[in-house]
Amino acid sequence: MKYINAAEILPENLLKQLQAYADGELLYIPKISEKREWGADSGSRLFYQTRNEEIRRLFQEGCSVGMLSEQYGLAYSTIKNIVYR
Repeated sequence: MKYINAAEILPENLLKQLQAYADGELLYIPKISEKREWGADSGSRLFYQTRNEEIRRLFQEGCSVGMLSEQYGLAYSTIKNIVYR
């Protein structure tokens, strides 16, 4: 993140208003754009949703938690969290 002197980019009246609240302090100004959800760009969110749906389906069809744990390489407790949600 690049440091920019507010006096160089803000109108004088706005700068004075900001100084009334945070004189000499560093401020972070967040972007206007909306934050994307985790995994939305990489596709991992969809991957895990699909995997978890498959795990739930197999569990409902009679597969045990232990068997699913071995098949997917996940901890027993992780499989339990997925199927009992």
